[in-house]
Amino acid sequence: MITRIFPTLFIFSLVLQACLITMASSLSETITTDASSENNNVTITGKIYTRLRLATKSDLSHIYQLFYQIHAYHNNTHLYKATESSLANLLFKENPLPLFYGPSVLLLEVSPTPFNEPTNEGFKPVLTTFDLKFPVVEGQVEEFRSKYDDKSDVYIAGYAFFYVNYSCFSDKPGFYFESLYFRESYRKLGMGSLLFGTVASIAANNGFVSVEGIVAVWNKKSYDFYVNMGVEIFDEFRYGKLHGENLQKYL
Repeated sequence: MITRIFPTLFIFSLVLQACLITMASSLSETITTDASSENNNVTITGKIYTRLRLATKSDLSHIYQLFYQIHAYHNNTHLYKATESSLANLLFKENPLPLFYGPSVLLLEVSPTPFNEPTNEGFKPVLTTFDLKFPVVEGQVEEFRSKYDDKSDVYIAGYAFFYVNYSCFSDKPGFYFESLYFRESYRKLGMGSLLFGTVASIAANNGFVSVEGIVAVWNKKSYDFYVNMGVEIFDEFRYGKLHGENLQKYL
């Protein structure tokens, strides 16, 4: 999914038994990777290499920009109240909860050259390769250059944001899938399946019972994407939200 999900929506829930997903891709020897730079842009052709990893505190500025962009996509920047400081307090507390039990951001990075095999971490980054049908232009080289390690040709393409939720209908927690977003250059490449599928795989392999959230009924591509990923849509429920002045009445 490329879009953020907004009110007039239906709730979805993903049954996880079928979502023990292995993220792998076959490498084509007939396609080569080429990257050229012009006017501070980087153009990638042939292959594009991706690394999907958990965000760290060094990613704060990129997370802030990506969250702003998803608001801009929906013409809702006037609702964007976060700061880098508030995001740091939300995502990177000094005494964090166990892995995946606090708010979690997966970042998808891209590069015209292969990534090194990841070292052992709490979540091992997922390395994948996509064969490109058309050139991809990275037009914000410095703004979205990754700060994760010393590999300099890595750029942040998108994210998935999720956190644990609980329900009296189950004795185990699940994930609430808050949003998924790609910068414009990296849409329509098949990377949404990688991001959402990885969240589902994390849930299935760590004892969580569901991945649920909201999906816009007006966005057919988004709607069809989630259905194709195994999401079950529950039309009998409506999304409700108590906020703003109505919430403040309870002070």
